[in-house]
Amino acid sequence: MRSPAVAGRFYPHKPDVLLRELDEYLQPASPDEHAIDSAIGCVVPHAGYMYSGHVAGAVYRLLPQRKRYVVMGPNHWGRGSALAIMSEGTWDTPLGQVPLDRELANEIREGCPLLAEDAGAHASEHSLEVQIPFLQRSAGQFSFAPIAIALADYPNLEKLGHAIASAAKRSAEPVLIVASSDMNHYEPDGITREKDDKAIAEILRLDPLGLLEVIRDGDISMCGFAPTVAMLVAAKELGAREARLIKHATSADTGGDRDSVVGYAGIIVS
Repeated sequence: MRSPAVAGRFYPHKPDVLLRELDEYLQPASPDEHAIDSAIGCVVPHAGYMYSGHVAGAVYRLLPQRKRYVVMGPNHWGRGSALAIMSEGTWDTPLGQVPLDRELANEIREGCPLLAEDAGAHASEHSLEVQIPFLQRSAGQFSFAPIAIALADYPNLEKLGHAIASAAKRSAEPVLIVASSDMNHYEPDGITREKDDKAIAEILRLDPLGLLEVIRDGDISMCGFAPTVAMLVAAKELGAREARLIKHATSADTGGDRDSVVGYAGIIVS
């Protein structure tokens, strides 16, 4: 069992408080809001809920309920394997335990041999952990395959995307792919919004290679560009035709310093 690493810091550790926060973030903005049933993948932020929970919630409340997920995030600490997956056991949160999807994880690993079984790479990584309570509240009962990524070369990210798509095609249940990423980091609000717009434009064009190139050429510090690239490759192979920007914000929007902000984007690919 993987124990929570950031409960009480990035999100509440008391179940009742956590549920109240999640319900606030997942509250529909209007009666006309409906789930996007054709959703294949998404991009959601992973900062503390007080900063980015409103963006993540705007995405999760529009996702259809699924029983199987692939959840990918950057390996901020660089510990363990460059591509690290877990296939055995459960992840614990203040809301209870969630089982890992052994079959799905093994099928992805078969299609992408660079993936290594490595629980250590996940032990203290927050980018995936903060997504699980949202899924527990919005999806109910589910299993998932977690992947932490610490590489940036397109050929291997493309292989990972193809492996995920291949495993999803063989699944009797639809698989939804979550790419966990914040956007540009620690620059003034105006600069961050401009840089974010450039990266978001490539995602909306469903262009994984274009995203990687604009990240490099534009000096954009989007920490989860690699999971997003892999998600886009997989989603396109699974028939994705469009991407919708659900919400874009920065940490300044919740009262933070405008001289040094982090950007957050919520995007659904369908």
